[in-house]
Amino acid sequence: MPEHFDALIVGSGFGGSVMAFRLAQAGLRVCLLERGKKYPPGSFPRTPHEMKENFWDPSAGLHGMFNLWSFPGAGALVSAGLGGGSLIYANVLARKDGHWFNDTDPETGESRPWPVTRADLDPHYSVVERMLNIQQYPLDFPPYNQTHKTLALREAARINNMDWRLMNLAVSFRQRPVADPDNPDNAANPPRFHAPIEEPAPNLHGMARSTCRLCGECDIGCNDGAKNTLDFNYLSEAKRLGADLRHLSEVRRFRKQSDGKFNIEYVRHKPGGNSSSATPGEATADRLILAAGTFGSTYLLLANRGSFPGISRALGTRYSGNGDLLSFILRSDRDINPNFGPVITSAIRVEDDGAAGGFYVEEGGYPAFLSWLVDTAADLPSFPLRAARFGKNAFMRLIGRDPDTDLGHEISELIGPAALSRHSLPLLSMGRDTPSGKMWLDGKSLQCDWSVDQSREYYARVQATGKKIAEALNADYDDNPAFRYFEQVLTAHPLGGCPMGRNPGEGVVDSYGAVFGVPGLYVTDGSILPGPVGPNPALTIAALADRAAERIAAYRPGQE
Repeated sequence: MPEHFDALIVGSGFGGSVMAFRLAQAGLRVCLLERGKKYPPGSFPRTPHEMKENFWDPSAGLHGMFNLWSFPGAGALVSAGLGGGSLIYANVLARKDGHWFNDTDPETGESRPWPVTRADLDPHYSVVERMLNIQQYPLDFPPYNQTHKTLALREAARINNMDWRLMNLAVSFRQRPVADPDNPDNAANPPRFHAPIEEPAPNLHGMARSTCRLCGECDIGCNDGAKNTLDFNYLSEAKRLGADLRHLSEVRRFRKQSDGKFNIEYVRHKPGGNSSSATPGEATADRLILAAGTFGSTYLLLANRGSFPGISRALGTRYSGNGDLLSFILRSDRDINPNFGPVITSAIRVEDDGAAGGFYVEEGGYPAFLSWLVDTAADLPSFPLRAARFGKNAFMRLIGRDPDTDLGHEISELIGPAALSRHSLPLLSMGRDTPSGKMWLDGKSLQCDWSVDQSREYYARVQATGKKIAEALNADYDDNPAFRYFEQVLTAHPLGGCPMGRNPGEGVVDSYGAVFGVPGLYVTDGSILPGPVGPNPALTIAALADRAAERIAAYRPGQE
């Protein structure tokens, strides 16, 4: 007989992790199935060979963290791993603006309110913020006050009279770094900011963590454990309460049995092996909670629709990229240094203008090794001349015509100016685009037809704001070639596909994630959002799951 659980959760992102903890806290026997691997501190890839293997495609034997989707008008980067998107997101936890709990209906162009309000979510926002130990970047204390990218965005906002703010982050900082006790009088010696994190109980990895060392590696996995990712809080607590957490376990099929229980079939992946090496697994559950993300949950419902013929026709609709646009500030005359600090620390907020939605513009950082790639590419045209000069000098020394044996200056000249990365900055914009995308299956492949057409005014406002920021920093503005030439938007925040509504005509689920017409089946991830959040959506997804948890725990088969 297959194992039976009170609740089985598919996926361990902001919806699934919150749900695992809350249902285990309620005394239910919980199983969570996550397709990706565990990533304890120190395990995130850094070398080229490791990064080559760090993508998700089991058919090719790849079981890495990055899952990249590409459609004609939209692309998306999501995560596979225990902790879901929290492993690669930029740590921002922002509440959805109260008067933004509506969206534009892509069919009628009219504004439509969401089935939940800010007042509904505020208590749950607070619960999640405490659990994830939110902090703001301690910009007033050294060495944090030397974070040039944060200061640059603040200065651009001041010049343009824009609304700038530090964002709430799920990162552990050393709030007041102390001077090095071995050199207390050395003013040139920076205060220490990297220190052990004291946890009330061991995390599920059983490994030590330390505070942020300001390396800009948040989006490729934090090897210090400074990010308060879901495996260090919600999932660790769920495991302590008895939840069964299974990684490398991918759900394929599910149906409802005649006794009201759900039958779930999944496979256990073998790292390094292809799909044929996966072994089958099976379980039953009274409650089935899909939290596999916008693409994962939508795909699973579409692929298993034959078992649930009454599911809403809204399935696959209202896809949105949360208004994401990656653009760049280039060649500023001021030092920006995007490698120092976490990926995001602050944002400029822009309100709706009546015709197009509001948005946030956040400064972005990246790891130091990417600066080598940026500057190598930028300096490539002049490299042959520098190499020829270096070769000539080396030859002159070889034949004894140049007595200078100190090569420091020559090697410095060979490297080149290396100025582009230090004086440039990615801008990460997100906001209120139109949720006009639709998803469907073409055979076994998920398709999406979102295009920029119904959001042109919105993106024009985002670009105009980016240009103002660039001008304030005496820099150039680039809205990136993929958007400029192909109108393809790459998002880290895909939303929709299983939208919430007040009835089956409006959505697939109600405001608690319950699938209309299928008692015991729930969806609690970004796919249930009927439109963009505006700011980063992680906190809103987690708050919706926290709100739904009590109702899901109270469900009893046969009592609907």
